Amino acid sequence: MPNIPWQPRPQGCSEVVWRYSGNPVIPRNLFPGANSIFNSAVVPFQGKFAGVFRCDSTAREMRLHSGFSDDGIRWQIDPQPIRFEHPDPEVARWEYGYDPRVCWIDDEQGGRYYVTWCNGYHGPTIGMAWTRDFVTFHKMENALLPYNRNGVLFPRKIGGKYYMLSRPSDNGHTPFGDIFLSSSPDLVHWGCHRHVMRPNGGWQSTKIGAGPIPIETREGWLMIYHGVLTSCNGFVYSFGAAILDLDEPWKVRYRTWPYLLNPREIYECVGDVPNVVFPCAALSDAPTGRIAIYYGCADTVTGLCFCQVDELIEFIRANSRL
Repeated sequence: MPNIPWQPRPQGCSEVVWRYSGNPVIPRNLFPGANSIFNSAVVPFQGKFAGVFRCDSTAREMRLHSGFSDDGIRWQIDPQPIRFEHPDPEVARWEYGYDPRVCWIDDEQGGRYYVTWCNGYHGPTIGMAWTRDFVTFHKMENALLPYNRNGVLFPRKIGGKYYMLSRPSDNGHTPFGDIFLSSSPDLVHWGCHRHVMRPNGGWQSTKIGAGPIPIETREGWLMIYHGVLTSCNGFVYSFGAAILDLDEPWKVRYRTWPYLLNPREIYECVGDVPNVVFPCAALSDAPTGRIAIYYGCADTVTGLCFCQVDELIEFIRANSRL
């Protein structure tokens, strides 16, 4: 994707990840009735871009909306929430949904965009759906039992199985959390759960959770993830990255001890939930090594930041502590 959003590193900046100067790239009130638009997923689509967005309404309902963009920066988001189709009313019923991810998988079905999100079903669990056009969405069975969040698919089968990262939780604003991995033969039945990572002190001392769809590199799967510190003023969300083994992705090869990005700008520090940067999507272009990361800011707006894959992997390896 040579046309992914991109802005060169600012002069004088030595950070491995740098922010888009036009942030926030998606404001909280892009369409009437929106209270906030954040923690959303963007993917390449027909030479342009599409996405599924967390849009909390002015009634403070947590809803998912679809949207399109020519350049990944200027977005047209449907003011009406997604209506998921399913013949079983038990599966089709909607309680709430938030923090989506979108993963293209070129599978036996001819290729589909799979959406995962935190779905309300007697508590938070991992909802799933698929689409080919970001207009019609077909809901699937919930992947896992409550309580769970941060369901993130891998973009291809590994050893003949599909894999998903998740973070088991509780029914509230979970004050704990490790990343686990589950596998499936068919994207419906999930099991063979494996532990991946636990909180590791400092900026990631309270809980952690997978972010964008992992990116396959020569070193392994590049997994960008958020970590939470409990401060005297509440939770602080930052993000870092890890390298997972290509064939056994529950094995962590490297993991950043320092964070890559933490709340510093006003739009990251002030909002409905202060002090949050929460990555949910990453666009990559292999020939140039460019990566563009979309992240939620203070649970209110959406930001964009950039990095180079070789620099990022070098930083992860040089600053790793497992």
